[in-house]
Formats: sequence, structure tokens, C-alpha cells
Amino acid sequence: MSSSGTARATSQGTMPASSYRAAGLLILVVTAAIAVVVGLVFGGGAAPLLIGDPGDAIRWGLPIARLVNNLSAAVMIGPMVLALFALRAGTRPFETAMDTASIGAAVFTISSATTGFLTFLGAFTPELSLGRQFGEDLGRFLLALPLGQAWLITTIMGAVVTILAFAWRSWTPTLITAIIAIAALLPMAQQGHSGELSGHVIAVNSILLHTIGAAVWLGGLILLVVLHLTKGVDAQALVRRYSTLAIAAFFVVAVSGVVRSTVGLGSWEGLWSPYGLIIIAKAVLLTGMGLLGAWYRARLIPRLAGERASRWFWMLVLCEVALMGLASGAAAALARTPPPTGETAAVRQTPAEILTRSPLPPEFTLDKWFTGWDIDILWALAAALGVFFYAAGVWRLHRRGDRWPIHRTVFWMLGLVLLFWVTCGPLNLYQDYLFSVHMLGHMMLSMAIPLLLVSGAPITLALRSIHKRDDGTRGGREWIMWAVHSPFSRVVTHPFVAAGIFVGSLWAFYFTDLVRWSMYEHLGHEWMIIHFLISGYLFVMSLVGVDPVPYRLPYPGRLITLIAVMAIHAFFGMAIMMQEGLMVAEWFGSMGRTWGPTPLEDQYIGGGVAWSVGEIPTLILAVTVAIQWSRDDTKVQRRRDRHADRTGDAELDEYNARLAALAEKDEREAARGR
Repeated sequence: MSSSGTARATSQGTMPASSYRAAGLLILVVTAAIAVVVGLVFGGGAAPLLIGDPGDAIRWGLPIARLVNNLSAAVMIGPMVLALFALRAGTRPFETAMDTASIGAAVFTISSATTGFLTFLGAFTPELSLGRQFGEDLGRFLLALPLGQAWLITTIMGAVVTILAFAWRSWTPTLITAIIAIAALLPMAQQGHSGELSGHVIAVNSILLHTIGAAVWLGGLILLVVLHLTKGVDAQALVRRYSTLAIAAFFVVAVSGVVRSTVGLGSWEGLWSPYGLIIIAKAVLLTGMGLLGAWYRARLIPRLAGERASRWFWMLVLCEVALMGLASGAAAALARTPPPTGETAAVRQTPAEILTRSPLPPEFTLDKWFTGWDIDILWALAAALGVFFYAAGVWRLHRRGDRWPIHRTVFWMLGLVLLFWVTCGPLNLYQDYLFSVHMLGHMMLSMAIPLLLVSGAPITLALRSIHKRDDGTRGGREWIMWAVHSPFSRVVTHPFVAAGIFVGSLWAFYFTDLVRWSMYEHLGHEWMIIHFLISGYLFVMSLVGVDPVPYRLPYPGRLITLIAVMAIHAFFGMAIMMQEGLMVAEWFGSMGRTWGPTPLEDQYIGGGVAWSVGEIPTLILAVTVAIQWSRDDTKVQRRRDRHADRTGDAELDEYNARLAALAEKDEREAARGR
């Protein structure tokens, strides 16, 4: 900022940009440090251990290192997300955002390495030395144990993000870097839950969502502080766009926080334990930040250009930074505070508990189709957000005076309800224990749900309802248009490629170790859901979708492709039914079930599900393609009729005249021949 600009800002009663940034960062660090110290003392997270105590340096250093790791993760992710959504690539503010993200990634890398090292010292309490034995033990921890591997992977990914954020500054590379940065939080989330608490899957997903939401929220707020009074920044537009991201982040953080707290507390009595009281403190801070954000979004952002409103707004931003620091410190202390309940027995009693970390559910009777639930917070949240944003788009069109077909809304909502039922209902509860239920869920994910969602035409709705930007930045509409027209989209949405991915995935998944990975690893399970949902969506969209795609086959080609896919799909089901051995035998054959069919009989039923039930959506697809073909022919004929009406059947008259001339010529030749 120029000296005249600094003097002008000072004369108006606001701090210079450099002082404001320093104040914001200082407030964040100080409040976070105070909160983590108070939380550790109150919750007992830094109390000496009765057995194997690592010492004061480790007991205090580890939560502080983790606090720095969490804050730096926010500085790494938040600025990139806000830059992609609110700034224009190639400008000074965008460059500043990427510089901030690169610095945050560098601190994240160092703090991850430090946290991993302190975790090793705290878990094994070795004698610190430069000797060979210490190095071998550390290497074994990093390369052989899951906890050490997680911190090693996190450190490497942080280093990669540091380099990429420094070197890549255009739209697509920044998007790739942001995705890698968010993925770097996954190992932390998986190891943030010990696996010894009940509700392992829901705890891991809630931690991941909570961490990502907090990183976007806090990191974006830090970027607002960094960009304060920076030349070339439209403060009102930037803050409004950040506020939109903050609302979504607040919702994600609140929901995931409630779910994670429920798992840790176990009962209402746990609220009055030190663990529960820290959770209450976090909830109060979260509520305060939400109310503060709602106030300045409704009252101050519209008047941000004014001197008084601007000064008040930026003071409120510093207050929100302080609340963020307190919440971050409380979260770091909470991670070291033992929960009041939820611990399982040291020795599990059944094979099902050993394999799935959950007790064997009761027999899968008819009533369990309606009463059995195993909530996956990731997909419950995805379904809820899908309902909200779709309804918001329809409502925006309605307010504008446009109409949206009601049947598309019904299809979309039914698809999301079915997605919730599959990922959070009885299929999710029993899919680890019955191969047939697992296969039924797979068929729903790859065929039935995509058919409903594609019929909702969400891309068309988004392109019609989201406002177009004209300042060179990219909002939701611009990113959707980029995704539709990107080279990658041109490849994966090609009908032959989409069909190949759809049918090839079946064989590759079930006849390789991918199915085993999805059973044993939480990441593999979530990948399975995402992959089959997307592959099915692309295949259905290439056949019957109305959303824009680069290329579609003519209707005869679509029917031929669909028939070929149906045949390969039927062969897949028959191949499963003809298997003489049990697939993933150490899993499905070792659950210790005393109810239901035997594992091999159940596998045979699963093959029948793939062959019979899985063909029902395919048949519906074939009927839909035929109806669309018929309607397209009708539209073509109507266009020709309208054209004939406009031109007075000139083409038909010309054609008839030509036929008459040919007939007359034939008659003359015949007469000469006689």
C-alpha cells in the first residue's frame, strides 16, 4: 500500500494494512494458546500418566504442535478455496492468496513432521539419541505402523502443496492444489479417531468434515485480514462471497461437531465431564461466531463502502478471529482429553467386532428394511445439501417468473432420498455381513440412484439459476461451465468411455483386491460409493440426460450400447453365481453369523441380485431411450410440417414436379421404342 493510502487510512481512523494483519494474526495465536492451555489443565489432557509417562515436554508439546498443525491447515486450504471462488487469477490479490497458502502449507509440513515425531516419543517413550536403534525404531514407526504412516503421508503431501502453491497460479492448477491440500487432511482424520471408540466410521467422517469446514472458514477469514486495504480488492464483493462460503462451512462444522460429540459423550451425563464441558464451550463459541456472521452479513456488508460501517465491520472480523482462536485451542485440548464413555472392551468377543469394529446386528428380518439404520454423516450431509441447493435453485427461478418442470424436482428428491436410504439405512447396516445386501446397495448406487438424479437435470437448473459473473472471477456457474467443457469431461462423458467405465468397473472391482480394500479400509468403502455413483451417473447421462454434454450418440447407437451393456451385466451376475469359492472368504466367511443363509448361498443370491434386480433400471433406461427417440422423430416431423406450411410445400411440389418430369421422359422413350 502507498504511503498516501496509509496516511489516508490512518486519518480515517482505521489501522494501516500491515498493522491490521499483524493484529489479526497476533489475536489468533494468543487466543488459541490461551484456550489450549486452559483446556489441557481443565480436561486433564496434559496430566502425568501413571504408566509410561513421556514427560512434560511431550505432554504439553504434542497438543501445541497439533494446534499449530490445525491452524496452518486452515491457512493452507482456506485462502485457495476463497481465491478460487472470489478472486480473479493473475491479479495481485490472487497472488497474495496463493502466497498465504504456500506459507501455510510450509508451516503445515513442519508441524506435521513435528507432531509425528512427538507422537512417536509419546507412544513408545524411547531414549532420545542419535544412535542406530533409535533411528530404526523411528523408521519402523513411520513405515510400518498406521499412525506413523499417516503422519508421514501428511508431511509429504504438505510439502507437495507448498511447492505447487508457490509455483502454480492459474485456475486449473490452483484447483488441483486445493484438492491435494484437502486430501492431506484425510490421514489426520483417520488417525484422529483411535478406532477403539464405538461408531468408528461416523467418527472418522465427522472429524474429516469438521476439519475441512473449519479450515475453509478460518482460512478464508485469515485471507480477509491479509487482503485488508490491498489495492485491487473489491471489499464488498470479496466479503459477500466469503460470507457464502462461511455459511456453508458453519453448517458443516455444526452438524459434524454435534455428531462427533455424540459419539464421544455416549450419554447426556457425559456433558458434565471435563470432556463434555469443553464441548459446551466450543458450542458456545460456534454459536457466537454464527450469530456474528449473520449480523454483519445482513447489516454491514450492504454498507461496507461507508467509512463507519467499514470500520465496524473490520473490528467485528477481528472479534471473529479471536473466537476462532479460542475454538481452535479448545479443539486441540479436546483431542487430548479422554472421553467419558464409548470405549469398547480391550478384547472383543466376536469375529464380527474384530473385522468391522461393530457388534453383529440382529437377524435381517422384514421389519429391519424400515427400522435398521447406520448413519454415514458424509452421505447424510451430501443428501441434505443436495436437497437444499436444488430447492434454492427452483425457488430462485420461481421468483424470477420462470418455470421448472415439477417432475424433475420429484425425480431429484427421490434420488437423494434413495441415496440416503442406501448409505445410511438397512443396506449400510448389513452390507458388511451379507454379500447379497452389499450387491443390492451396489446396484442401487450405480443404476437406480443415477437414473433418478440424471432425470432431475441438476446442471441445467444450476446454469439457469446461478447468476453469471462479469468481473473475471469464477462462481458456481463459471466452474460448472468449465467442468462441462473441460478436456477431461469430453473424455469421460463420451458414450463409449462412460459405458466402458460402467461395465469395466464391475469386473475390476469384484475380481480384484479392490473389493477387499473396500471392506477393510474406510477410505476404500467411501471410494466405492463415490466411484459407482459417478460412473453410473455418467453412463445414464450419456444415454438419456438433458444436461449439456460434449457428444451424444444417435438414438440407434444408444440402444445398441445399452443392449451390449445389459448383456455384459448379465454375464457378470452369472459369473458371481457360478463362483465355487467364496469371495473375500476371510471376511464374509468369518463373521460368525448364526442367522440368514450360509456365506456361499448368500453369494449366490448376490449374483442373482446383480443379474435380475440390476437389470430393472437398465430396462427402464431402454424404455426411456425409445420414448425419447419417438418424441424426437415427432419433433422432427413437426418441424418439417411447419417448414412446409411456411414455404407452401415448395419442396414437396418441386419433388413431385421432378417425378412427373421423369415419368414424362419415360413415356417419350417408350413411345419412340414402339
